[in-house]
Amino acid sequence: MAASTSESIRTNGIRLFVVLPFVFLVGAALLWWMVLPGNPFDPAPIVGTCLSSLVLVVAVLLLRHVPRRRVGAVIVAGTVLLGLVAVSAPPRTSNDSARYAWDGIVQKAGISPYSYVPIDETLSGLRPGWLFAPGASGPDGKPVCPQNLFGTESVAATGFPSGDPLCTAINRPHVPTIYPPTAELYFVGVRAAVPDTVGYLAFQLGGLLISVAVTLMLLRVLARRGLPRELAAVWGWSPFVLLEAVNNAHVDVLGGAFILAAGMLLAGGRPLRSGVAFGAAVATKLIPVIAAPALLFRRPVRFIAAAAGTFVLLYVPYLAVAGAAVLGFLPGYLKEEGYSQSGGIRFGLAQLISAGQWPPVLSAATLAIVALAVMRRTRADNVWDQQTVMIGLTLLIVSPNYPWYALMLLPFIVLSRRWEYAAVILALDVIYMVPKVERYSLPINQGLLLAAAAALAAGAWLRRRAGLRLAAASALRTEALSCNPEQR
Repeated sequence: MAASTSESIRTNGIRLFVVLPFVFLVGAALLWWMVLPGNPFDPAPIVGTCLSSLVLVVAVLLLRHVPRRRVGAVIVAGTVLLGLVAVSAPPRTSNDSARYAWDGIVQKAGISPYSYVPIDETLSGLRPGWLFAPGASGPDGKPVCPQNLFGTESVAATGFPSGDPLCTAINRPHVPTIYPPTAELYFVGVRAAVPDTVGYLAFQLGGLLISVAVTLMLLRVLARRGLPRELAAVWGWSPFVLLEAVNNAHVDVLGGAFILAAGMLLAGGRPLRSGVAFGAAVATKLIPVIAAPALLFRRPVRFIAAAAGTFVLLYVPYLAVAGAAVLGFLPGYLKEEGYSQSGGIRFGLAQLISAGQWPPVLSAATLAIVALAVMRRTRADNVWDQQTVMIGLTLLIVSPNYPWYALMLLPFIVLSRRWEYAAVILALDVIYMVPKVERYSLPINQGLLLAAAAALAAGAWLRRRAGLRLAAASALRTEALSCNPEQR
C-alpha cells in the first residue's frame, strides 16, 4: 500500500514538474513560430494554431493533476507568459490595431475620430512614423509602398487634398472609422497611457490584460458550478486567443468580456447591471447583439432598458460633436462585406440551396427561429449552453470572413463544455487564413462550413443520447427503490 502511494506521488510529480512544463514550452515555441516576423512559411499561423490546439488538449489533461487550490494561479501565470510571447512581435495576420491607434491618437488631440479620414492632411501633424510614411509613384502613376514598411501590411494611398503618395499601416484609410463608442473609449484610454511614438505593443498589452480578466471570470464561474477549473486554460492558453486577442489585439475580446460579464450578472440575479454590461458590449462592435436572445430570461424589460440606455448614453458625447457622422463607414462596410447580398463565403450554407438574394433571406429566417428557440429554452441554469448555441449558430450561418468574431464564443464553449462548437472557430480560422484560389475557394470553404455543421449535429445527437440514458437510469433506480422500501 505504501509502495503504491509512493509510486502515485512520483508519477504525479513527473507530470507536474516535468511533462507539464515541457508541454507548455512546446506550446510557447509554436506560438513564437506563428508570430515570428518575416517567417518564410506563410501558413505558419493556421498550421501553428492547429498544432498548438493539440498541445493545448494535452496541457489541460495534465492540469487535472495540479492541486485544486493552485490550478487557478498556474493557469493565470501561463496566460501571462504565453501572452508575453504573443506581444513579442507585430500583429501577424491583421492590421486592425493600426486604426485603433489612430482613432486613439486623434481623440487625445481633442478631435472626433468620426470627423476626418486618415488620409486627410488636416491631421498630418498628428501622424506618427510607425503609422504613416511618404510614398512613391509607380510606373503607372499609382502610389506604391514597401510591403513590410510598418511591420504589418503597408497600404498605398494618396493624401487629401494634395494627392501626394502616402503609405500607411491603416486599412481603408480613405474612409472614416467604423467603431462604436465603447471601442473608441477603449482606444483613447489605451493611447492616453503611452506616447504616440509607441506602436502596436500598447493594444497588444491591452488585449493581454482583457484576456487575463476573462480567464479570472471563467475560473470564478467554473468554481461556482463545481466544474473543473483547468478548463479555463482552454481560453487562457488557446492559440486562437493568443493570436487574435493578444498578437492581433482585436477589440472583439473586449466585447466578449462584456458579454460574459452580462451573463454572470444576470445569472446572479442582477438584470440592471447585466443590461449595462450588455449595452457596453454592443457599443463595442455591434455584433455582440447576437447574444441578446439568451439574456432575456430574467426581467427582460429591466435588462433591455438598461442595455438600450447604456448604448445611447455612450453615443451621446460623440453625437454631440459629430452628429450623424458617428455611423462612420458602417453602411459602406456592410455593403462591402456582402451582408446585404450573397457572394463570397457570406451565408455560405444557404448558398448551397439557393442563389441571388435568397441566401440572406433564408439565413435571417433560420436565425429568427434559432433566436426564438433560445429565448424559450434559456434559464439561469443553462444560460451558458444557450449562449453557445445562439452565438455559434449565428457565426456558422452568417459565416463572416473574420475568425476573431468568435472571441465572444469561446468563453461560452468553455462554460457549457459543448466542445463541438470549436469546429465553428476552426472553420472560420481556415477560411480566413488559407490563401484564396478563385476556382476552388468557395467549394472548399462551404465544405468547411458543412463539416462544422456536421460536428454540431453529432454533438447534439450524442448529448441527447446521453441525456436519455441518464433519464432511463434514473427512472430504473426510482422504480427499484419503490419496489424495495428497505433500500430507501
